[in-house]
Amino acid sequence: MHVQSLYPPHQLMSRKMVWQSPQAKQRATLLALSTIVAAVLAGCANYAGIHSDKEMALPTQIATAQSLPSEGGHWPATDWASQFGDAQLKALIDEALAGSPSIDKARARIAAAVAFSESANANTLPQVGAGYSWTRQRLTESTFIPPAFAGTWQSENKAIISASYELDLWGKNREALRSAVSMVHMTEAEAEQVRLSLSQAIARSYNELARLYALLDIARDEVTQREEVLRVTRGRVRMGLDTAVEQQTAEANLAAAQVSVSALEGSIQRTRYQLGALLGKGPDRGLAIAKPALGGSEEIHLPDNLPADLLARRPDIVAARWRVEATTHDIKVAKAEFYPDINLSAAIGLDAFGWGRFLHAASRTVSAGPAIHLPIFDGGALRAQLKGRYADFDFAVANYNDTLIQALTDVATQLSDIRSVDAQIINAVRTDEAAQRALNLAMAQYRAGLTTQLTVLNAQTTALASSQTVTTLRMQRRDRQIALAAALGGGYTADDTQSADTTR
Repeated sequence: MHVQSLYPPHQLMSRKMVWQSPQAKQRATLLALSTIVAAVLAGCANYAGIHSDKEMALPTQIATAQSLPSEGGHWPATDWASQFGDAQLKALIDEALAGSPSIDKARARIAAAVAFSESANANTLPQVGAGYSWTRQRLTESTFIPPAFAGTWQSENKAIISASYELDLWGKNREALRSAVSMVHMTEAEAEQVRLSLSQAIARSYNELARLYALLDIARDEVTQREEVLRVTRGRVRMGLDTAVEQQTAEANLAAAQVSVSALEGSIQRTRYQLGALLGKGPDRGLAIAKPALGGSEEIHLPDNLPADLLARRPDIVAARWRVEATTHDIKVAKAEFYPDINLSAAIGLDAFGWGRFLHAASRTVSAGPAIHLPIFDGGALRAQLKGRYADFDFAVANYNDTLIQALTDVATQLSDIRSVDAQIINAVRTDEAAQRALNLAMAQYRAGLTTQLTVLNAQTTALASSQTVTTLRMQRRDRQIALAAALGGGYTADDTQSADTTR
Protein backbone atom coordinates (compact mmCIF):
# COMPACT_ATOMS: atom_id res chain seq x y z
CA MET A 1 0.00 0.00 0.00
CA HIS A 2 1.44 3.33 -1.03
CA VAL A 3 0.77 6.46 0.92
CA GLN A 4 1.34 9.84 -0.62
CA SER A 5 3.59 12.10 1.48
CA LEU A 6 2.03 15.33 2.66
CA TYR A 7 5.29 17.20 1.94
CA PRO A 8 7.01 17.84 -1.38
CA PRO A 9 10.16 15.75 -1.97
CA HIS A 10 12.55 18.65 -1.35
CA GLN A 11 10.84 19.50 1.97
CA LEU A 12 10.86 15.86 3.03
CA MET A 13 14.58 15.62 2.32
CA SER A 14 15.14 18.80 4.26
CA ARG A 15 13.26 17.45 7.27
CA LYS A 16 15.24 14.18 7.17
CA MET A 17 18.49 16.14 7.11
CA VAL A 18 17.39 18.20 10.14
CA TRP A 19 16.42 15.21 12.26
CA GLN A 20 19.58 13.32 11.36
CA SER A 21 22.11 16.16 11.78
CA PRO A 22 24.83 15.70 14.51
CA GLN A 23 23.78 18.91 16.24
CA ALA A 24 20.23 17.70 16.56
CA LYS A 25 21.37 14.36 17.89
CA GLN A 26 23.64 16.10 20.46
CA ARG A 27 20.81 18.34 21.63
CA ALA A 28 18.52 15.38 21.96
CA THR A 29 21.14 13.46 23.92
CA LEU A 30 21.76 16.38 26.30
CA LEU A 31 18.04 16.80 26.77
CA ALA A 32 17.67 13.14 27.63
CA LEU A 33 20.64 13.25 30.04
CA SER A 34 19.27 16.40 31.68
CA THR A 35 15.92 14.73 32.12
CA ILE A 36 17.56 11.66 33.66
CA VAL A 37 19.79 13.75 35.97
CA ALA A 38 16.83 15.87 37.05
CA ALA A 39 14.83 12.75 37.79
CA VAL A 40 17.69 11.23 39.79
CA LEU A 41 18.36 14.44 41.73
CA ALA A 42 14.67 14.75 42.53
CA GLY A 43 14.85 11.40 44.22
CA CYS A 44 18.19 12.06 45.95
CA ALA A 45 18.67 12.78 49.63
CA ASN A 46 18.24 16.49 50.41
CA TYR A 47 18.33 18.76 53.45
CA ALA A 48 15.18 20.77 52.85
CA GLY A 49 13.65 22.10 56.06
CA ILE A 50 16.76 21.64 58.22
CA HIS A 51 18.07 24.96 59.56
CA SER A 52 18.76 27.03 62.67
CA ASP A 53 17.67 30.51 63.70
CA LYS A 54 20.12 30.87 66.60
CA GLU A 55 22.48 33.87 66.59
CA MET A 56 25.38 34.98 68.74
CA ALA A 57 24.51 37.82 71.08
CA LEU A 58 26.10 41.23 70.57
CA PRO A 59 27.50 43.26 73.50
CA THR A 60 25.04 46.01 72.66
CA GLN A 61 22.17 43.60 73.33
CA ILE A 62 23.24 43.16 76.98
CA ALA A 63 22.36 45.92 79.43
CA THR A 64 25.60 47.06 81.10
CA ALA A 65 25.56 50.88 80.98
CA GLN A 66 24.92 51.32 84.71
CA SER A 67 26.87 48.38 86.10
CA LEU A 68 29.91 48.80 83.83
CA PRO A 69 30.44 52.55 83.34
CA SER A 70 33.30 53.95 81.28
CA GLU A 71 35.90 55.24 83.74
CA GLY A 72 38.97 55.73 81.57
CA GLY A 73 40.87 52.91 83.23
CA HIS A 74 43.37 50.45 81.75
CA TRP A 75 43.13 46.80 80.84
CA PRO A 76 45.25 44.45 82.97
CA ALA A 77 48.78 43.83 81.77
CA THR A 78 50.11 40.31 81.33
CA ASP A 79 52.14 40.79 84.53
CA TRP A 80 49.11 42.05 86.47
CA ALA A 81 50.34 40.30 89.64
CA SER A 82 53.25 42.76 89.82
CA GLN A 83 50.88 45.50 91.00
CA PHE A 84 50.92 43.97 94.50
CA GLY A 85 54.66 44.54 94.89
CA ASP A 86 55.55 40.99 95.94
CA ALA A 87 58.31 39.44 93.82
CA GLN A 88 57.66 36.01 95.29
CA LEU A 89 54.08 35.98 93.96
CA LYS A 90 55.28 36.77 90.43
CA ALA A 91 57.92 34.04 90.68
CA LEU A 92 55.37 31.48 91.88
CA ILE A 93 53.04 32.24 88.96
CA ASP A 94 55.90 31.94 86.46
CA GLU A 95 56.96 28.64 88.03
CA ALA A 96 53.45 27.22 87.79
CA LEU A 97 52.98 28.29 84.17
CA ALA A 98 56.28 26.64 83.25
CA GLY A 99 55.64 23.19 84.70
CA SER A 100 52.14 22.62 86.04
CA PRO A 101 50.41 19.41 84.85
CA SER A 102 47.31 21.44 83.98
CA ILE A 103 49.41 23.47 81.55
CA ASP A 104 50.87 20.26 80.10
CA LYS A 105 47.35 18.93 79.53
CA ALA A 106 46.38 22.13 77.72
CA ARG A 107 49.48 21.85 75.50
CA ALA A 108 48.60 18.25 74.71
CA ARG A 109 45.11 19.28 73.61
CA ILE A 110 46.61 21.91 71.32
CA ALA A 111 48.97 19.34 69.81
CA ALA A 112 46.06 16.98 69.18
CA ALA A 113 44.05 19.74 67.49
CA VAL A 114 47.02 20.70 65.30
CA ALA A 115 47.51 17.07 64.27
CA PHE A 116 43.82 16.82 63.35
CA SER A 117 44.07 20.01 61.25
CA GLU A 118 47.08 18.58 59.44
CA SER A 119 45.07 15.45 58.68
CA ALA A 120 42.20 17.58 57.37
CA ASN A 121 44.64 19.54 55.20
CA ALA A 122 45.96 16.27 53.74
CA ASN A 123 42.47 15.47 52.46
CA THR A 124 42.56 18.58 50.27
CA LEU A 125 45.75 17.45 48.49
CA PRO A 126 46.45 14.72 45.93
CA GLN A 127 47.35 11.34 47.39
CA VAL A 128 50.21 9.32 45.88
CA GLY A 129 51.22 5.84 46.96
CA ALA A 130 53.31 2.89 45.85
CA GLY A 131 53.01 -0.79 46.54
CA TYR A 132 54.39 -4.16 45.66
CA SER A 133 52.85 -7.59 46.07
CA TRP A 134 53.84 -11.17 45.29
CA THR A 135 51.17 -13.84 45.13
CA ARG A 136 51.53 -17.56 44.59
CA GLN A 137 48.28 -19.04 43.30
CA ARG A 138 46.70 -21.81 41.26
CA LEU A 139 44.74 -20.40 38.34
CA THR A 140 41.27 -21.75 37.71
CA GLU A 141 40.44 -23.78 34.62
CA SER A 142 36.80 -22.70 34.54
CA THR A 143 37.00 -19.03 33.55
CA PHE A 144 38.55 -16.91 30.84
CA ILE A 145 42.16 -17.77 31.70
CA PRO A 146 43.87 -19.16 28.56
CA PRO A 147 44.82 -22.87 28.46
CA ALA A 148 48.50 -22.17 28.74
CA PHE A 149 47.95 -20.88 32.27
CA ALA A 150 44.68 -22.47 33.34
CA GLY A 151 45.16 -25.09 36.03
CA THR A 152 48.78 -24.10 36.69
CA TRP A 153 50.54 -22.56 39.65
CA GLN A 154 51.85 -19.09 38.98
CA SER A 155 53.65 -16.38 40.89
CA GLU A 156 52.22 -12.94 40.22
CA ASN A 157 54.46 -9.93 40.72
CA LYS A 158 52.80 -6.55 40.87
CA ALA A 159 54.36 -3.11 41.48
CA ILE A 160 52.01 -0.14 41.24
CA ILE A 161 52.33 3.62 41.70
CA SER A 162 48.89 5.15 42.19
CA ALA A 163 47.53 8.65 42.63
CA SER A 164 44.10 9.98 43.52
CA TYR A 165 42.53 13.37 43.96
CA GLU A 166 39.07 14.40 45.10
CA LEU A 167 37.83 17.36 43.13
CA ASP A 168 35.92 18.66 46.17
CA LEU A 169 33.50 20.58 43.96
CA TRP A 170 31.23 21.39 46.91
CA GLY A 171 34.00 22.38 49.32
CA LYS A 172 33.53 19.51 51.78
CA ASN A 173 37.23 18.99 52.42
CA ARG A 174 37.96 22.71 52.49
CA GLU A 175 35.24 23.28 55.08
CA ALA A 176 36.52 20.34 57.13
CA LEU A 177 39.95 21.97 57.12
CA ARG A 178 38.49 25.31 58.21
CA SER A 179 36.64 23.55 61.02
CA ALA A 180 39.85 21.87 62.15
CA VAL A 181 41.74 25.18 62.09
CA SER A 182 38.97 26.78 64.15
CA MET A 183 39.34 23.96 66.68
CA VAL A 184 43.07 24.71 66.89
CA HIS A 185 42.29 28.35 67.69
CA MET A 186 39.70 27.21 70.21
CA THR A 187 42.14 24.93 72.05
CA GLU A 188 44.74 27.71 72.06
CA ALA A 189 42.22 30.07 73.67
CA GLU A 190 41.24 27.34 76.14
CA ALA A 191 44.91 26.92 77.02
CA GLU A 192 45.10 30.65 77.74
CA GLN A 193 42.05 30.27 79.96
CA VAL A 194 43.83 27.48 81.84
CA ARG A 195 46.86 29.73 82.30
CA LEU A 196 44.67 32.56 83.53
CA SER A 197 42.73 30.32 85.91
CA LEU A 198 45.94 28.85 87.30
CA SER A 199 47.50 32.30 87.78
CA GLN A 200 44.35 33.52 89.51
CA ALA A 201 44.21 30.44 91.77
CA ILE A 202 47.82 30.91 92.85
CA ALA A 203 47.36 34.64 93.48
CA ARG A 204 44.21 34.10 95.52
CA SER A 205 45.74 31.25 97.53
CA TYR A 206 48.81 33.39 98.13
CA ASN A 207 46.56 36.22 99.28
CA GLU A 208 44.80 33.79 101.62
CA LEU A 209 48.21 32.82 102.99
CA ALA A 210 48.89 36.51 103.61
CA ARG A 211 45.55 36.84 105.40
CA LEU A 212 46.31 33.87 107.65
CA TYR A 213 49.73 35.30 108.49
CA ALA A 214 48.15 38.65 109.35
CA LEU A 215 45.58 36.94 111.56
CA LEU A 216 48.39 34.93 113.15
CA ASP A 217 50.18 38.15 114.04
CA ILE A 218 46.98 39.45 115.64
CA ALA A 219 46.50 36.16 117.49
CA ARG A 220 50.04 36.30 118.82
CA ASP A 221 49.49 39.87 119.97
CA GLU A 222 46.37 38.62 121.71
CA VAL A 223 48.45 35.96 123.50
CA THR A 224 50.83 38.69 124.65
CA GLN A 225 47.93 40.78 125.91
CA ARG A 226 46.36 37.80 127.67
CA GLU A 227 49.70 37.07 129.33
CA GLU A 228 49.87 40.66 130.54
CA VAL A 229 46.32 40.42 131.93
CA LEU A 230 47.23 37.19 133.73
CA ARG A 231 50.37 38.78 135.18
CA VAL A 232 48.43 41.80 136.45
CA THR A 233 45.63 39.58 137.78
CA ARG A 234 48.06 37.46 139.78
CA GLY A 235 49.45 40.61 141.35
CA ARG A 236 45.97 41.82 142.21
CA VAL A 237 45.14 38.42 143.71
CA ARG A 238 48.22 38.66 145.95
CA MET A 239 47.07 42.12 147.03
CA GLY A 240 43.54 40.86 147.65
CA LEU A 241 42.01 42.99 144.90
CA ASP A 242 40.94 39.98 142.80
CA THR A 243 40.01 36.43 143.58
CA ALA A 244 40.93 33.04 142.18
CA VAL A 245 37.96 33.40 139.82
CA GLU A 246 39.59 36.27 137.96
CA GLN A 247 42.90 34.39 137.84
CA GLN A 248 41.31 31.24 136.43
CA THR A 249 39.42 33.36 133.90
CA ALA A 250 42.65 35.02 132.79
CA GLU A 251 44.36 31.62 132.46
CA ALA A 252 41.43 30.26 130.42
CA ASN A 253 41.50 33.26 128.09
CA LEU A 254 45.24 32.83 127.58
CA ALA A 255 44.78 29.16 126.70
CA ALA A 256 42.01 30.06 124.22
CA ALA A 257 44.29 32.60 122.56
CA GLN A 258 47.03 29.96 122.26
CA VAL A 259 44.51 27.59 120.66
CA SER A 260 43.74 30.25 118.05
CA VAL A 261 47.46 30.54 117.28
CA SER A 262 47.76 26.78 116.79
CA ALA A 263 44.66 26.70 114.56
CA LEU A 264 46.03 29.48 112.35
CA GLU A 265 49.40 27.76 112.08
CA GLY A 266 47.58 24.63 110.89
CA SER A 267 45.63 26.64 108.32
CA ILE A 268 48.88 28.21 107.08
CA GLN A 269 50.38 24.74 106.66
CA ARG A 270 47.35 23.55 104.68
CA THR A 271 47.44 26.61 102.41
CA ARG A 272 51.14 26.03 101.76
CA TYR A 273 50.33 22.49 100.67
CA GLN A 274 47.64 23.81 98.33
CA LEU A 275 50.10 26.22 96.77
CA GLY A 276 52.59 23.40 96.31
CA ALA A 277 49.95 21.41 94.44
CA LEU A 278 49.08 24.39 92.24
CA LEU A 279 52.75 24.74 91.38
CA GLY A 280 52.79 21.10 90.32
CA LYS A 281 55.60 20.28 92.72
CA GLY A 282 53.95 18.66 95.72
CA PRO A 283 53.44 19.65 99.39
CA ASP A 284 57.12 20.03 100.28
CA ARG A 285 57.45 22.82 97.71
CA GLY A 286 54.78 24.75 99.59
CA LEU A 287 56.78 24.58 102.81
CA ALA A 288 59.55 26.62 101.16
CA ILE A 289 57.26 29.58 100.44
CA ALA A 290 58.19 32.57 102.55
CA LYS A 291 55.73 34.82 104.36
CA PRO A 292 53.93 37.00 101.78
CA ALA A 293 54.74 40.70 101.55
CA LEU A 294 51.80 41.95 99.51
CA GLY A 295 51.42 45.69 99.13
CA GLY A 296 48.34 47.86 99.37
CA SER A 297 45.49 47.88 96.87
CA GLU A 298 45.25 50.55 94.23
CA GLU A 299 42.17 52.45 93.12
CA ILE A 300 40.11 50.69 90.48
CA HIS A 301 38.83 52.28 87.25
CA LEU A 302 37.17 50.29 84.49
CA PRO A 303 38.43 50.74 80.92
CA ASP A 304 36.26 52.37 78.28
CA ASN A 305 34.25 50.41 75.69
CA LEU A 306 34.27 47.49 78.07
CA PRO A 307 31.50 45.22 76.72
CA ALA A 308 32.72 45.27 73.11
CA ASP A 309 36.46 45.06 73.83
CA LEU A 310 35.95 42.26 76.34
CA LEU A 311 35.16 39.90 73.43
CA ALA A 312 38.83 39.78 72.52
CA ARG A 313 40.15 40.08 76.09
CA ARG A 314 38.56 37.03 77.69
CA PRO A 315 40.02 33.72 76.46
CA ASP A 316 36.87 31.81 77.40
CA ILE A 317 34.77 34.09 75.17
CA VAL A 318 37.28 33.74 72.33
CA ALA A 319 37.24 29.94 72.72
CA ALA A 320 33.42 29.92 72.64
CA ARG A 321 33.46 32.03 69.47
CA TRP A 322 35.87 29.65 67.73
CA ARG A 323 33.63 26.72 68.71
CA VAL A 324 30.72 28.43 66.95
CA GLU A 325 32.85 28.94 63.86
CA ALA A 326 33.97 25.30 63.88
CA THR A 327 30.37 24.07 64.03
CA THR A 328 29.45 26.46 61.20
CA HIS A 329 32.00 24.76 58.96
CA ASP A 330 30.82 21.34 60.16
CA ILE A 331 27.34 22.22 58.91
CA LYS A 332 28.74 23.05 55.48
CA VAL A 333 30.60 19.73 55.45
CA ALA A 334 27.36 17.90 56.29
CA LYS A 335 25.52 19.75 53.51
CA ALA A 336 28.22 18.87 50.97
CA GLU A 337 27.65 15.20 51.76
CA PHE A 338 24.33 15.48 49.89
CA TYR A 339 26.10 16.25 46.60
CA PRO A 340 28.07 13.93 44.32
CA ASP A 341 31.70 13.11 45.11
CA ILE A 342 34.02 12.99 42.12
CA ASN A 343 37.39 11.32 42.58
CA LEU A 344 40.10 11.12 39.94
CA SER A 345 42.49 8.19 40.12
CA ALA A 346 45.40 6.91 38.06
CA ALA A 347 47.87 4.05 38.40
CA ILE A 348 50.89 2.82 36.52
CA GLY A 349 53.06 -0.18 37.18
CA LEU A 350 54.15 -3.68 36.24
CA ASP A 351 52.12 -6.88 36.50
CA ALA A 352 53.34 -10.27 35.32
CA PHE A 353 53.36 -13.99 36.10
CA GLY A 354 56.79 -15.05 37.23
CA TRP A 355 60.01 -13.13 37.38
CA GLY A 356 61.24 -13.44 33.80
CA ARG A 357 58.76 -11.00 32.23
CA PHE A 358 58.26 -8.73 35.23
CA LEU A 359 60.59 -5.97 34.05
CA HIS A 360 59.54 -6.15 30.37
CA ALA A 361 57.60 -3.37 28.68
CA ALA A 362 54.83 -5.83 27.89
CA SER A 363 54.10 -6.10 31.63
CA ARG A 364 53.15 -2.46 31.93
CA THR A 365 49.72 -1.66 33.29
CA VAL A 366 48.09 1.76 33.21
CA SER A 367 44.70 2.87 34.44
CA ALA A 368 42.98 6.23 34.88
CA GLY A 369 39.49 7.50 35.32
CA PRO A 370 36.92 9.25 37.48
CA ALA A 371 34.72 7.76 40.16
CA ILE A 372 31.40 9.40 41.04
CA HIS A 373 29.34 8.76 44.15
CA LEU A 374 25.86 10.21 44.53
CA PRO A 375 23.70 9.47 47.58
CA ILE A 376 20.17 8.64 46.48
CA PHE A 377 18.58 6.79 49.36
CA ASP A 378 20.38 6.38 52.68
CA GLY A 379 17.50 5.86 55.07
CA GLY A 380 17.78 9.43 56.37
CA ALA A 381 21.37 9.07 57.62
CA LEU A 382 22.60 12.28 55.96
CA ARG A 383 19.63 14.31 57.23
CA ALA A 384 20.18 12.94 60.73
CA GLN A 385 23.86 13.87 60.51
CA LEU A 386 23.01 17.42 59.43
CA LYS A 387 20.46 17.75 62.23
CA GLY A 388 23.19 16.74 64.65
CA ARG A 389 25.51 19.41 63.26
CA TYR A 390 22.80 22.04 63.66
CA ALA A 391 22.24 20.86 67.22
CA ASP A 392 25.97 21.29 67.87
CA PHE A 393 25.74 24.77 66.38
CA ASP A 394 22.77 25.71 68.56
CA PHE A 395 24.62 24.47 71.63
CA ALA A 396 27.77 26.38 70.66
CA VAL A 397 25.79 29.61 70.15
CA ALA A 398 23.99 29.16 73.47
CA ASN A 399 27.32 28.46 75.17
CA TYR A 400 28.83 31.60 73.62
CA ASN A 401 25.88 33.76 74.71
CA ASP A 402 26.00 32.31 78.21
CA THR A 403 29.77 32.80 78.43
CA LEU A 404 29.43 36.43 77.34
CA ILE A 405 26.67 37.18 79.86
CA GLN A 406 28.55 35.45 82.66
CA ALA A 407 31.77 37.31 81.78
CA LEU A 408 30.08 40.72 81.91
CA THR A 409 28.29 39.75 85.11
CA ASP A 410 31.60 38.58 86.57
CA VAL A 411 33.22 41.97 85.90
CA ALA A 412 30.25 43.85 87.33
CA THR A 413 30.16 41.63 90.43
CA GLN A 414 33.86 42.03 91.20
CA LEU A 415 33.65 45.79 90.72
CA SER A 416 30.61 46.01 92.99
CA ASP A 417 32.34 43.94 95.67
CA ILE A 418 35.42 46.18 95.55
CA ARG A 419 33.32 49.32 95.92
CA SER A 420 31.43 47.75 98.83
CA VAL A 421 34.60 46.58 100.59
CA ASP A 422 36.21 50.02 100.17
CA ALA A 423 33.28 51.58 102.01
CA GLN A 424 33.43 48.91 104.73
CA ILE A 425 37.16 49.42 105.25
CA ILE A 426 36.72 53.11 106.05
CA ASN A 427 34.29 52.40 108.87
CA ALA A 428 36.18 49.29 110.03
CA VAL A 429 39.40 51.28 110.43
CA ARG A 430 37.60 53.89 112.52
CA THR A 431 36.11 51.14 114.67
CA ASP A 432 39.49 49.48 115.13
CA GLU A 433 41.23 52.71 116.09
CA ALA A 434 38.58 53.42 118.73
CA ALA A 435 38.71 49.83 120.02
CA GLN A 436 42.49 49.94 120.37
CA ARG A 437 42.30 53.21 122.31
CA ALA A 438 39.63 51.72 124.57
CA LEU A 439 41.78 48.65 125.18
CA ASN A 440 44.85 50.70 126.08
CA LEU A 441 42.78 52.83 128.46
CA ALA A 442 41.13 49.80 130.09
CA MET A 443 44.48 48.09 130.55
CA ALA A 444 46.00 51.20 132.14
CA GLN A 445 43.08 51.52 134.53
CA TYR A 446 43.27 47.80 135.38
CA ARG A 447 46.95 48.09 136.27
CA ALA A 448 46.09 51.07 138.46
CA GLY A 449 43.26 49.19 140.13
CA LEU A 450 40.62 51.55 138.79
CA THR A 451 38.54 48.99 136.84
CA THR A 452 37.75 45.32 136.80
CA GLN A 453 39.12 42.46 134.79
CA LEU A 454 35.80 42.11 132.99
CA THR A 455 36.19 45.57 131.50
CA VAL A 456 39.61 44.65 130.17
CA LEU A 457 38.41 41.36 128.74
CA ASN A 458 35.51 43.07 126.99
CA ALA A 459 37.85 45.68 125.54
CA GLN A 460 40.27 42.98 124.37
CA THR A 461 37.46 41.03 122.69
CA THR A 462 36.24 44.15 120.87
CA ALA A 463 39.75 45.16 119.80
CA LEU A 464 40.55 41.63 118.59
CA ALA A 465 37.38 41.44 116.52
CA SER A 466 37.93 44.88 114.99
CA SER A 467 41.55 44.08 114.05
CA GLN A 468 40.48 40.81 112.47
CA THR A 469 37.74 42.60 110.56
CA VAL A 470 40.10 45.20 109.12
CA THR A 471 42.61 42.52 108.12
CA THR A 472 39.96 40.34 106.50
CA LEU A 473 38.44 43.25 104.61
CA ARG A 474 41.81 44.36 103.24
CA MET A 475 42.64 40.85 102.12
CA GLN A 476 39.14 40.46 100.70
CA ARG A 477 39.61 43.66 98.76
CA ARG A 478 42.85 42.35 97.28
CA ASP A 479 41.15 39.05 96.48
CA ARG A 480 38.40 40.89 94.58
CA GLN A 481 41.06 42.90 92.80
CA ILE A 482 42.75 39.67 91.67
CA ALA A 483 39.39 38.30 90.53
CA LEU A 484 38.66 41.51 88.60
CA ALA A 485 42.00 41.31 86.78
CA ALA A 486 41.11 37.76 85.75
CA ALA A 487 37.55 38.80 84.81
CA LEU A 488 39.05 41.41 82.46
CA GLY A 489 41.18 38.75 80.77
CA GLY A 490 44.44 39.02 82.71
CA GLY A 491 46.22 40.79 79.84
CA TYR A 492 45.15 38.33 77.13
CA THR A 493 44.39 39.69 73.67
CA ALA A 494 43.16 37.53 70.81
CA ASP A 495 44.99 37.78 67.48
CA ASP A 496 41.75 37.59 65.51
CA THR A 497 38.95 39.76 66.85
CA GLN A 498 36.59 39.25 63.90
CA SER A 499 33.19 37.72 64.51
CA ALA A 500 32.70 34.10 63.53
CA ASP A 501 31.30 33.35 60.09
CA THR A 502 27.79 32.08 60.86
CA THR A 503 26.66 31.71 57.24
CA ARG A 504 25.23 28.21 57.09
